[in-house]
Amino acid sequence: MFMTITTTGDAEKPATDLGFLLHKHPQKAQAFSTSHGTAHVLYPEATPERCTAALLLEVDPVALVRRGRGRGRGGAPDAALAQYVNDRPYAASSLFAVALGAVFRSALNSRCAARPELTEQVRPLRVEIPVLPARGGPELVRRLFGPLGWSAIEATPVPLDTRFPQWGDSRYVRLVLDGELRLADALRQLYVLLPVLDDSKHYWVAPDEVDKLLRVGDGWLAAHPEHGIITSRYLARSKRLTRDALERLELVRLAESDGSEVEELDDPAPRETPEADWCVPLAVQRRAAILDALRAAGAHRVLDLGCGQGQLIRALMGDASFTEIVGVDVSVRALTIAARRLDLERMGERQSARVRLTQGSLTYTDKRLTGYDAAVLSEVIEHLDLPRLPALEYAVFGSARPGTVLVTTPNVEYNARWETLPAGAVRHADHRFEWTRAEFRDWAGRVAARFGYAVDFVPVGPDHPEVGPPTQMAVFHRRETPASTTAPKEGNTA
Repeated sequence: MFMTITTTGDAEKPATDLGFLLHKHPQKAQAFSTSHGTAHVLYPEATPERCTAALLLEVDPVALVRRGRGRGRGGAPDAALAQYVNDRPYAASSLFAVALGAVFRSALNSRCAARPELTEQVRPLRVEIPVLPARGGPELVRRLFGPLGWSAIEATPVPLDTRFPQWGDSRYVRLVLDGELRLADALRQLYVLLPVLDDSKHYWVAPDEVDKLLRVGDGWLAAHPEHGIITSRYLARSKRLTRDALERLELVRLAESDGSEVEELDDPAPRETPEADWCVPLAVQRRAAILDALRAAGAHRVLDLGCGQGQLIRALMGDASFTEIVGVDVSVRALTIAARRLDLERMGERQSARVRLTQGSLTYTDKRLTGYDAAVLSEVIEHLDLPRLPALEYAVFGSARPGTVLVTTPNVEYNARWETLPAGAVRHADHRFEWTRAEFRDWAGRVAARFGYAVDFVPVGPDHPEVGPPTQMAVFHRRETPASTTAPKEGNTA
């Protein structure tokens, strides 16, 4: 399997900057071991005017079989001979995408320690792949790459046999892409779309592939007109995983269009951990920290306020000690999607009796929410305009008054650890603010004093000695004797 990436430049913006972006020196030929063979990176040309990087993957067919490659599309066993004699050593596929992600991991994640300013440069790029399986032909290739910013797309069919033109074309194409893009964007597109065009994967597709797809597809997949076929093929046509991914993509579009309160799908990888994209996502660490705090508080009846698509509810359902779980969200559409994700309609009677989803605004008091052991506001407050925050404070701490309240929110100081976030940017388009640790502690202290709670603070994620953790969590415990709980003048009741 073979691919070249070419860029051009001049004295002020030399083409050899490609070496910095790829973290591979243009004067060296390097080899990297993969689970299915050896990947080579070399530069056929490297001048300030023009630089080409080539990725060559040598696949070991025997190793491929030994590691369980004997599966065709949909998991059906291949014929015995086909396990050894197939197109995998020659045609770009999921094997090549995995090698691309491993060898160019820093570039894929938009990291460049030596020249961080280069990651945001839009450069002229030319990508060439001599042999690419394309189930759907050149038309599908153009439909997939056309909306992604490429100015020219060539998908030339490869004949079955040049000696016998009457046999027609094979299912393979020679792909050439020309355009001006960030290198990270081009690599992410290729990482997803190569196995999509092949419509086959060489490894078992597990639920974590949904998170990987959404992480690599962030910024382009949700708005792509062919996101349905991309999602289905990337997830090996698994109906359950495809439905999960499409529902989460729908929530991304909702957030972009109307500011719906949804949980961030993933957080970028910190610059000091190059392998962080294979580690536990921050959203998963956040849910684990919340469950630990709820168990420590001895909570059994729990409110998930601003439940969105229901990830936390699913985690709560996995622990039988939580006997009643109520999800509340202002968006009826989000609740409908959450109900489908949780599969409430087909759930057993005993399990479904534990869970209830209800529509409601968190800035209005609601008598239905009183009497619970605990309430969780996970990545919610930053989606509110600051003038509306006092109304939420009274609705939760003054009216509902659960025994324990957990509040998580981003720590804006930690944003400096992420190269993918420009200076002054926030992590999500709908965030109205992001607080420093001091600002969060000041707010939590005032709320606790006003409504009769004690408050502790728990870091979530890696706790950096200078900028703290990526997520900050306040754990409020109600005191025996409440303080003043007078509603704010702008407070609402329902």
